[in-house]
Amino acid sequence: MEPKIRVAICGYGNLGKGIEKEIGKSKDMELTTIFTRRNPNELKILSNVKIASYNDMKNWTDKIDVIIMCGGSATDLPSQVPEVAQFFNTVDSFDTHAKIPEYFESVDVKAKCSKKTSIISGGWDPGMFSIMRLYANSILPEGKTYTFWGRGVSQGHSDAIRRISGVKNAIQYTIPIEQAIESVRNGEYPKLTTREKHLRECFVVAEDEADTKAIEEEIKTMPNYFSDYDTTVHFVTEDELRKNHSKMSHGGFVIHSTETGNGNKQIIEYSLKLDSNPEFTASVLIALARAAYRMNKEGQFGAKTVFDIAPAWMSEKTEEEIRKELL
Repeated sequence: MEPKIRVAICGYGNLGKGIEKEIGKSKDMELTTIFTRRNPNELKILSNVKIASYNDMKNWTDKIDVIIMCGGSATDLPSQVPEVAQFFNTVDSFDTHAKIPEYFESVDVKAKCSKKTSIISGGWDPGMFSIMRLYANSILPEGKTYTFWGRGVSQGHSDAIRRISGVKNAIQYTIPIEQAIESVRNGEYPKLTTREKHLRECFVVAEDEADTKAIEEEIKTMPNYFSDYDTTVHFVTEDELRKNHSKMSHGGFVIHSTETGNGNKQIIEYSLKLDSNPEFTASVLIALARAAYRMNKEGQFGAKTVFDIAPAWMSEKTEEEIRKELL
């Protein structure tokens, strides 16, 4: 019997907790360690695995096969992943779409030098939605693809708000504009700007004496996150945020449409409806951790994306089982 894939978590926020909850469902994997920048002695976790300091990570190179990096895309992952990829196979959910090419390059050079495999930008978008966009454009190359997110909580955007000076806590909702969705579903091929596809709504708990006008302005003008959208900011109490905005639901659609033959409409639609964004994203990253481990064994070093992964490498089923049950 093959030994279990030894997985570690780096970062213990919503995503890290989601991985801790879900990884036990994979019979070929085991959680060994949680790395934190906090005081390990003060961190309360759900399981009985070891807790270690981020600064001691290098001492674990012979005890871990893959580390799932659970920091935020705004500041954590760009600095942490290139560093960690020098010693470990990694998986992450970096989701700042505009910066993925440069992020890929920064991780790729480190992982290749160390003969490690780093799967970047996993999750559901980027991630599963990315795969659907590629499949659709490959099958119907003359078509047009539209992606809509929400209504739901964006972890990356919420995290970006929480890092603003004077913000104690925050939740951000991405809201698709219904008229735009219906136009696409009808095969009308509308030309939609970023602003015409989604709204962003933010609920923010400010620190006492914080300048709320300055916080609102910083949110609305934040590049890659809010500046291209109509954004509404509400300042609320901690109790209101906890009572009304604690559920981490999300979802969305990828719709690709075109015509074939003599005007025959062809529409591909892939959708997700998620009660828990962190737990679903965690499930995707766990499957990608399995793929990273296998790819590394095959000598496929450097940074990789979901486009580079054979679907079978993500599954704990055997090749025979996949062909029999899923093909």
